Amino acid sequence: MGINLEKGQRISLEKIAPGLKSLLCGLGWDVAESKGILGVLKRVPNLDLDASVICLDGQNKLKEAMDVVYFGNLRHSSGAVTHLGDNLTGKGEGDDEQILVSLDQLPPGIKKLVFVVNIYECLSRKQDFSQVNNAFVRLVDRSNNQEIARYYLSGSNYAGMTGMIMAEVYLQDGQWQMAAKGEGFRAKNLQEITQHYR
Repeated sequence: MGINLEKGQRISLEKIAPGLKSLLCGLGWDVAESKGILGVLKRVPNLDLDASVICLDGQNKLKEAMDVVYFGNLRHSSGAVTHLGDNLTGKGEGDDEQILVSLDQLPPGIKKLVFVVNIYECLSRKQDFSQVNNAFVRLVDRSNNQEIARYYLSGSNYAGMTGMIMAEVYLQDGQWQMAAKGEGFRAKNLQEITQHYR
């Protein structure tokens, strides 16, 4: 069982998983249920969350469009980051979307990975994170399938937020660290999110 992180907490991945080279980032969520006119519980229709990774340099800048791995670009050109596919509903137990990262294969210019979840077509569907429950991010050491750390969104009001920075994995003093973020923002799509890193 990995460490349960709180918002803002940082950990050294090297201390918890010495020699870590390859990890799985799992992201999960549930669609909130609301009471209909007759008091019957119903799920928010067509709530499609998308997980992505934004690969940044040492100045926290996004250099190339290919440095964003998401449902439309499932694999980084280096082969170091692979998105395992889009989940359109959030149904089921466990991870809804998974991203594989080979830390030892990342190009030397990439120093930080930002794990983001945003709501697809949020404006036209009038959806935000108040309609999402139990959102989490977790890291797993792929060499032994042991969970390293997990972070659940909790304790904050995310009404109006259409995207979320869930976590960051970054290189500091030659060692990989993880920060639990839980930072919500308003953006109509992933492209708008990436503009903050240009």
